Amino acid sequence: MPAAAAVAVSLAAGMLSATTAHAAMTAAGADLPFTSVEAESATSTGTKIGPDYTQGTLASEASGRQAVRLSAGRRVEFTVPRASNAVNVSYSVPDGQSGTLDVYVNGVKLAKTLTVTSKYSYVDTSWIAGARTHHFFDNARLLLGQNVQAGDKIALQAANVQVTVDVADFEQVAAAAARPGGSVSVTDKGADPSGQGDSTQAFRDAISAAQGGVVWIPPGDYKVTSSLSGVQNVTLQGAGSWYSVVHTSRFIDQTSSSGGVHLKDFAVIGEVIERVDSNPDNFVNGSLGPGSSVSGMWLQHLKVGLWLTGNNDNLVVENNRILDTTADGLNLNGNARGVRVRNNFLRNNGDDALAMWSLYAPDTNSSFENNTITQPNLANGIAIYGGTDIAVNNNLVSDTNALGSGIAISNQKFLDPFSLLAGTITVSGNTLVRTGAMNPNWNHPMGALRVDSYDSAIEATVDITGTTISDSPYSAFEFVSGGGRGYATKNVTVDRATVNKVGTVVVQAESQGAAKFSNVQAAGVGAAGVYNCPYPTGSGTFTLTNAGGNSGWDTTWADCSTWPQPGSGNPDPDPTRNLAKGRPATATGSQDVYTPGKAVDGDANTYWESTNNAFPQAWTVDLGSTLAARRLVLKLPPASAWGARTQTLSVLGSTDGSAYSTVVASKDYRFDPATGNTATVTLPGGTDLRYLRLNVTANTGWPAAQFSEVEAYLS
Repeated sequence: MPAAAAVAVSLAAGMLSATTAHAAMTAAGADLPFTSVEAESATSTGTKIGPDYTQGTLASEASGRQAVRLSAGRRVEFTVPRASNAVNVSYSVPDGQSGTLDVYVNGVKLAKTLTVTSKYSYVDTSWIAGARTHHFFDNARLLLGQNVQAGDKIALQAANVQVTVDVADFEQVAAAAARPGGSVSVTDKGADPSGQGDSTQAFRDAISAAQGGVVWIPPGDYKVTSSLSGVQNVTLQGAGSWYSVVHTSRFIDQTSSSGGVHLKDFAVIGEVIERVDSNPDNFVNGSLGPGSSVSGMWLQHLKVGLWLTGNNDNLVVENNRILDTTADGLNLNGNARGVRVRNNFLRNNGDDALAMWSLYAPDTNSSFENNTITQPNLANGIAIYGGTDIAVNNNLVSDTNALGSGIAISNQKFLDPFSLLAGTITVSGNTLVRTGAMNPNWNHPMGALRVDSYDSAIEATVDITGTTISDSPYSAFEFVSGGGRGYATKNVTVDRATVNKVGTVVVQAESQGAAKFSNVQAAGVGAAGVYNCPYPTGSGTFTLTNAGGNSGWDTTWADCSTWPQPGSGNPDPDPTRNLAKGRPATATGSQDVYTPGKAVDGDANTYWESTNNAFPQAWTVDLGSTLAARRLVLKLPPASAWGARTQTLSVLGSTDGSAYSTVVASKDYRFDPATGNTATVTLPGGTDLRYLRLNVTANTGWPAAQFSEVEAYLS
């Protein structure tokens, strides 16, 4: 979602790393100088929160949808994964509060502390439909002043405020770089490296003096109070992003440049605490000109990292970190030609982390490659809104939240004039982890990878290859006309994809159109392989062509009047959950209003009752996928008006809904209000079933089968 349109990771053992999407593909994600460790995988005296995918909850915005809450005096202790001398921590504190985290290295408390604050969090964007208060987390970094080795222990202890710790990044920061020969130092022009004085004019004077050369930003903190313009034919270089820090919310703001601008190896940290789309509160707002580059930057607490308009031909944006923006991380806002955005790390962005928006003129022949994106909290990881011959290759995206997919390929225009998708859109080798979300405006979910004919039919060729999708809370691939007008999504090819655990379906087709699938292999599918229900009704059909090599998703959701609910593919690792709750239930017969679904509605006071005087009667629930159920709890209403009774029943199971076998032989089960009116059925080890059936042959209390709840558990 473009910021200006106000009118409109693989985790293994708790570590974030680049992953290989397919054997023949390049590893997905950036080559990062740090290793991330999840707090929930560390040792802690705090309380784990999550997993939770509910919009507006703290855990839903956390990496892995889990974190560790520390009250004052509580700690989380990380085992250092690599040689390091620095740590960056993603955290949250309650709204309106600030404090510190004490840092311990191998049990020894450091004199340095990490300052934590809610100042940059809890953002409200009421003008964006479906938004709620969001942006709960922030990042704080610290040079330890010593080297630690893999296996050492670093503990973070809440000193004086409740802190929720999400993830820690461990890094070996190189020594500060030396001043390049012949460069013009901003301190030579009067800049104050203490951060007390205003260094704006010193930066301007240094840029003017260094035309064709290098402006040197020595280690220190520099306050810049107004934006720079007229920047061209110059390199601005720091000693490293941990050493040279510019404090400003607006660094470069210019509509044009002759180009040759190179920004490298320093940090720009702003003071943006709310999102105001009319304000240019960005590191770069506008144009750097042709042949420019941005590399080695640390950008934080801005509205947008780079909002690029005008001529930025052949710009390269690489090896940067863009954290805690209230809107996009980077947006190519039309007219981008030959731009390469690669090997960047983006976390906690308040809108699309990376976007191309072809407003006024098309973005052309540009790409997002090998970037790692985590926790965009109000839109997509990567969004392509129009443009010609665009590539999205080998990126790792994780933990999208409300209103967002991992990757969106869209003809949503927001404003005019807009250039539609054209030519070939290449989406290759990407890995999407826990991506896709419930859209509160549509009241139905968005898939991990979405192709959206929002305002116009998609006529471009869209080639999607080598994709890995893991733990999507809803669907893997979505085809939709998000504006509700039924435009076609067509000319789409999906080849060589691996889908592992999706909450609902592999393909969510909600528009007319067509796509060809080949070599798409799925496991852990929650509801069915395909949801094929174009909207509006009667707008046309979606043709899904099976080009061979597909497996694990050959079923189709049968009822277009209902949405598939997340099943076992829902990435909820809670082993104590009731597998049957809310699942589709059927029966051989029902009496009056006492329908089969009453037995899985979570309310023990409502109940299913079979046709009277017609034993045997059977009740069946579809658990969504084959599961290792080990225990059933059968309930009748707890009210004392229900007299004690015995029901005789057997338990049957099936993996396909057709062939059933006996799991537990017929037996009497006693229900007595004095002991809760429940009965427990233990299922034998090795029981794997998707369809669970209770066959009832007798009831001493009533001439029908009766259950208020049928609960199924893994243990």
